[in-house]
Amino acid sequence: MKPRLLFLAAALLLSAATGRDLLDDWVDRTILPPLVTDTSVEVLDRDGQLLRAFTVADGRWRLEPGTVDPLLMQMLVAYEDRRFYDHSGVDPVAIARAAGQAVLHGRIVSGASTLTMQVARLLEDSGTGAWQGKIRQMRLALALERHLTKDQILDLYLRIAPYGGNLEGVRAASLAYFGKEPRHLTAAEAALLVAIPQSPETRRPDRNALAAKEARTRVLERMRGAGVLTDEKVSAAETELIPSERRAFPERAALLAERLRAGNPLERHFLTTINGKLQASLEKLASQSAGRGGDRLSIAIVVADHRTGEILASVGTADWGDDRRTGFVDMTQALRSPGSTLKPFVYGLAFDEGLAHPETLIDDRPVAFGTYAPQNFDRQFRGTISVREALQQSLNIPVISLTDAVGPAKLMAALRRTGARAEVPGGQAGLAVALGGLGISLQDLVQAYAALARLGQPIRLSVRPGEAAPLPQPLFGREAAWLVDDILSQLPPPPGAAPGRLAYKTGTSYGHRDALAIGFDGKHVAGVWMGRPDGSPVPGAFGGELAAPVLFEVFGRLGAQFTPLPAPPPSTLILPNARLPQPLQRFRPRDAIFTDIAPDGPEVAFPPDGAEIDAPDGALTVKVRDGVPPFLWMANGKPLATGERGRETPLLLGGQGFYRLSVIDAEGRSAAVTVTLR
Repeated sequence: MKPRLLFLAAALLLSAATGRDLLDDWVDRTILPPLVTDTSVEVLDRDGQLLRAFTVADGRWRLEPGTVDPLLMQMLVAYEDRRFYDHSGVDPVAIARAAGQAVLHGRIVSGASTLTMQVARLLEDSGTGAWQGKIRQMRLALALERHLTKDQILDLYLRIAPYGGNLEGVRAASLAYFGKEPRHLTAAEAALLVAIPQSPETRRPDRNALAAKEARTRVLERMRGAGVLTDEKVSAAETELIPSERRAFPERAALLAERLRAGNPLERHFLTTINGKLQASLEKLASQSAGRGGDRLSIAIVVADHRTGEILASVGTADWGDDRRTGFVDMTQALRSPGSTLKPFVYGLAFDEGLAHPETLIDDRPVAFGTYAPQNFDRQFRGTISVREALQQSLNIPVISLTDAVGPAKLMAALRRTGARAEVPGGQAGLAVALGGLGISLQDLVQAYAALARLGQPIRLSVRPGEAAPLPQPLFGREAAWLVDDILSQLPPPPGAAPGRLAYKTGTSYGHRDALAIGFDGKHVAGVWMGRPDGSPVPGAFGGELAAPVLFEVFGRLGAQFTPLPAPPPSTLILPNARLPQPLQRFRPRDAIFTDIAPDGPEVAFPPDGAEIDAPDGALTVKVRDGVPPFLWMANGKPLATGERGRETPLLLGGQGFYRLSVIDAEGRSAAVTVTLR
């Protein structure tokens, strides 16, 4: 008998070993479905909060799980698969229990499906009823456990578990049913999220609240028995209301999100510099403000921190998706006329070149430049006024006179130094560019004003972390920029707006098609555009009346007080008109047809424009030809030598760096060159 028993035992062991080898080979030969599931593109604010998500190709919401409340994970394992961390994909104990219960009761009382088997079923979208399907799920579950860790399997479940309709994954369900991320859930919320995937359509709380509540109760009672929840917590959870409807997914900065996705089609997650709370607040403000102007009026708002270059808010429309307002067009990017908002840059260039000073007197009288005879918006003339008053009143004739003296090409070059892109009709810039005769986007206009706010140092604005960067060439000198900022900061605020030192400028395009207001304090720069996206006129719309109040409201939502503007650079020329150098006391245009100034104005003979000169000590001898002495020499808007009757003048500059050298003769005519000292 003993040899027979030994032989039988050996045969059984051999059969078991063979069976195990065959099982291993069977599992190893399993063809795995794709384990990387397509997830929704997400656009996040600076704190990682969801601004907007997009459905995947089949129209489903399927988001990366992210951080999930540990209570949900504990309840999921306790309810669905208590031995999840002990089995290898198939739980023999659960199978034996389910079989025994089926024999005892004559029907299936409980299932034996593990979490891994559920993942296998969801990956292949296989049914649960047929025994062939169960065998396939078991085989795939065993294979998954050999290729993935337990945490990876749970991650797959959390992203593909069905929650009714087009919702997949626990995060999509949490956002849709509770309006919150699944990082912090109540016991009732966690229990509902555990219960729904077992029968997602019949337990959808927005369709069948009673079934959802009953399923939640079963989970809670199981958690009481398992010791996961106390009696008190279960009782409290059962009193929580079942959500009665699906919430909309966040759609803040919707047009910005579309622009980011279109520009980077392979990227799935976009972290931005957007302040989510500010964005939501300004979107509400935009809707309210546009609503007061009729159903075709739209609005765009851009806010940035000009110290860092980070864009904090980008509102592209009054109401995203509203066809009446053309709500699918991002008006922060559309090329529109800037109206009078470019005038400060003309004045800054004139200050920098020594052509004018805020207290310089300038004529506001009828004048013609060839066939072009500019007019003020009100068709009135103010006579002789200060440059400061001319800018604050946004008069057209003085700024055109200065543009003629500076040259429209220099204005365009200055805009390019800020990183702004502008398009001129016909490609040739004329004097009218100073009045808005070009196309520029609101975001680029805000970027140009950021350079003013930074005392002439441009910075590239960006909505992506780490991509903002200072630009190499200055807009113009720090002193000239401060003088412009000072003038703009003394404009009175709109009626009802909070007083404060906000430097701002308004603009209205030809035909009242665009109303703008751009402003800055010591920290933030913001721009507001209002109009109709189709370019049709808005009767009676002015930047000062329509956009300026919104601009001040924007800054009100940035903080209770304005951040102070910077102090003037030490070399800034702050003098009344009577104490200015004689050529700066009164501006006289060079090329107006009524001028009686001699044509042979001064010319810088040395150094040549664009020269790089070795002068480590900052000493440079300059030369001038033509013009009428005495001469005034300036560097970056700062007077260095006055009353010079000779044509050679030694200048002591500030050392190595970029300089704009200007010479002005006794007749008020000027010339300038740009040099670099090494």
